[in-house]
Parts: sequence; C-alpha cells; structure tokens
Amino acid sequence: MKKTIYLVVPCYNEQEVLRDSADILKKKMGSLMERELISEKSKICFVDDGSKDSTWGIIEGLAADDRIFAAVKLSRNRGHQNALLGGLMTVKDDCDAAISLDADLQDDVDAIDEMVIKFNDGADIVYGVRNDRTKDSFMKKATAQGFYRFMNFMGASTIYNHADFRLMSKRALDAFSEFKEVNLFLRGMVTMVGFNQDVVYYERQKRMAGESKYNLSKMLSLAFDGITSFSVKPLRLIFSCGILFAAIGVIMALTGLFAGLFSIALSANHMLYALIWFMGGMNLAAMGTVGEYIGKIYSEVKARPRYIIEKYVDNKD
Repeated sequence: MKKTIYLVVPCYNEQEVLRDSADILKKKMGSLMERELISEKSKICFVDDGSKDSTWGIIEGLAADDRIFAAVKLSRNRGHQNALLGGLMTVKDDCDAAISLDADLQDDVDAIDEMVIKFNDGADIVYGVRNDRTKDSFMKKATAQGFYRFMNFMGASTIYNHADFRLMSKRALDAFSEFKEVNLFLRGMVTMVGFNQDVVYYERQKRMAGESKYNLSKMLSLAFDGITSFSVKPLRLIFSCGILFAAIGVIMALTGLFAGLFSIALSANHMLYALIWFMGGMNLAAMGTVGEYIGKIYSEVKARPRYIIEKYVDNKD
C-alpha cells in the first residue's frame, strides 16, 4: 500500500523564493507519485511563521488553487524550531510520514526519493546529512563545523552535518509529541526518540534567492538552547574550575607563607589584581550559566504553548 507523505516547510519572509520552491516541490511529489513511491494523497504543507511580507498570501493562494498544497499560519512569529514543530504536529494524523525541509531548498530535494525508499523499507527516522561543505565560505564552514563539535562536546547528542532535513514516520511523530519541552532543539531531541534510524547523504545547494534567516545571533541562540536543554556539563565544568582555582588559591597562600618564613620578597600586586579580575569574571560567568538554567526551568514550569495555530488550510477533496 502506497504511503501518504507530507512535506513540512517552515517559512519566514520567503516571498522571493516561495513560488519557485513550490513548483520544484510539486514536480518532485508528482515524480514520486508516478513511480508509485507515495500516495496521491501526499501533500506539501507550508508553515508561515508570522512573516511580515506576502509569504502567507502566497501560501494561502497555493493551498486554495491546488489540493497538493496545505497551509498553516502561526498567530505570530515563534522562530524556526517552533514553526517546524507546529507544522509536524498539525499534519501528523493525516500522513504516514512527514519530511521537514527549509523553504530555500538548499537541502537537495532529490534526497527525498532515498528517504522515502528507506522509510518504505522500515526506517522510522531518516536524517539528511551533508556530505561536504566545499561550497561554503571559510567562515561558514568553520562556524558550522565548530557548532557540531562543540554541541557534542557539551553533551547535546546531534548528527554531524545534519540540520532539520529529515523524515519521521507517524510512529516517530506520535512519540515525539510526548516531548513537552518549551525550549526546543529539534535536531538533538529527535535522536532521543529511538526506533529504526537511517541516514541519507546529499550535497547542499546554493540558496535560490534572498538571504538566510539564520544569522550568527540565531545560530548562537540555537546552540545555547541545545546545550542548556540537553546537558548539565557546563555546570560540571564550572564546578571543576572552582575546585581548580581554589587549589591555586591554596598554593598561592602556602607560597606566601613560605616566602614570609624565609624573608623572601615578593612583588605580587599585579598578580593580585589579575587574580581579582579573573575570579570576578569567573564568578559572573558561573552566575550567568546557573541563571540560564534557572531561566530554562522558569520557562518549562510556566508551560506556555510553544505555538498557536491561527489558520490551517488543507483541501482534501
């Protein structure tokens, strides 16, 4: 029996690429249907994350004109991770599996074929993983690779060179719906679902038009959410630093006592000032890190909705 597959595409101010992306995705879905890899009920669901341009108008028009398109509108901008989650949770009861990808289609749509094949062969989660970064600038390559290595070092389990291009079966989506975190880091959370998991490698394309919405500040924010949501390692590092600095303080005190007993003159004012500044900085860093965890607890305890769906257009006729 052919399976119903939904493509879930979060969008924020994507009017420049949206129509071209819709055409490419429609052709891809048509090809998969012709090859009988997916059901004719399969759809492309665009999720508008509170865009300020004409993105929603384009999405709503697509859904009204062609049944292959569906449209979800969030009540306001909630960020990429919340928009993606909102789309996945909205369509999970209507599909056998959902594939998430970005509207700029830098993720190779031809990799969808292999994802679907692996799903039909029994995989519940299939990750799209970049096989190289030769087209990236030096800075982009350095920051991206550093991001994955640092995240894994800090205890957040991630798939190297995987962002949010993945297939999840209905079983995996149902299990994922039980994750109630307010602070989202989906690429780390999905790995915790379990079940049968596989990987598809692809070459990432250049953006067709417009600019990436993931700037440095958003990347840093995502990294910090991932670290503080999945790991207590920063707290342990601070504790270890505290023990180390305390030991250094004891050694310095013993050295001063030794120098006093043997009348050895020490000129250490500059070291004292340096130590005061260094320890003051470490104290502030420690307080800030602990405060970040307390802030995360505060957000989780309030349990406010991660997204609010304002409108859902899905013509099933």
